[in-house]
Amino acid sequence: MARPGNAAPVIIKRKKVSGEHAHHGGAWKVAYADFVTAMMAFFLLMWLLNATTEKQRKGIADYFNPVVPVNRISGGGDGAFGGESLFSEQVLAQSGTGASATHPTEERQAMGVSGDAAAAAEQRALQEIDAALKAVGGESMTMERLMRHVVSRLTDEGLVVELFDLPDSPLFDPGTDTARPVLKDLLRVVADSFAMVGNQLAVQGFVQSYPITLIENPAWDLSAARAQATRVQLQRSGFEAKRIQRVSGYADRQPAVPDPMASRNNRLELVLLRQRR
Repeated sequence: MARPGNAAPVIIKRKKVSGEHAHHGGAWKVAYADFVTAMMAFFLLMWLLNATTEKQRKGIADYFNPVVPVNRISGGGDGAFGGESLFSEQVLAQSGTGASATHPTEERQAMGVSGDAAAAAEQRALQEIDAALKAVGGESMTMERLMRHVVSRLTDEGLVVELFDLPDSPLFDPGTDTARPVLKDLLRVVADSFAMVGNQLAVQGFVQSYPITLIENPAWDLSAARAQATRVQLQRSGFEAKRIQRVSGYADRQPAVPDPMASRNNRLELVLLRQRR
């Protein structure tokens, strides 16, 4: 069909689309893949935290954090092997394997892995005693009432077992160091639990504050006397006397509750000390 003479020509303009604008270079795919990988790693971490024990988690952490042992102390004796015996702590360098485990000297005892293992074993032993004391209360109604007087905690010093007065059941006759039957029963339970280890023991006495109108404040004498009476009763319950390192009275200087005159401040602390303290 002929085009009219006055009609404008039809011009078709084709634009060339570059590859970059067509699919944005695929950068979004890389970012999405990174996001999916990160989410996989996150959910795997959450699963591991929920499905593993504390010991297993420590093993995994140690695997990714290797430690190269380095001798803390150098030295040695004469000869190719540094002395007459591989286990002679008098002549060999103390690097964690050279000292005897039976009678190491205080100044040259083995350091490093062996010391860490001993500390970990002691920590486990103290935790077991703590758990055993807390489990005693579930044995009977009598033991449950008895263990109301007890609270224990692990500290840097050792395992602290606190025995305290209750409003309806004091440990001593009021104002004296005469132990009541409830305290004697408690000390027998504690002595049996402490027999699981050979750690030294500290006995500490505390009392409530007395009115300042008193001419003579009995707090110091009474706290010390109660601590001494506790030591005697512990030994009668079978606890070895040589394991008692110190007996102290703290008067009313460290109250357990904000009210210094509360009976809750009348208490004893039996501290099963960590080794080498």
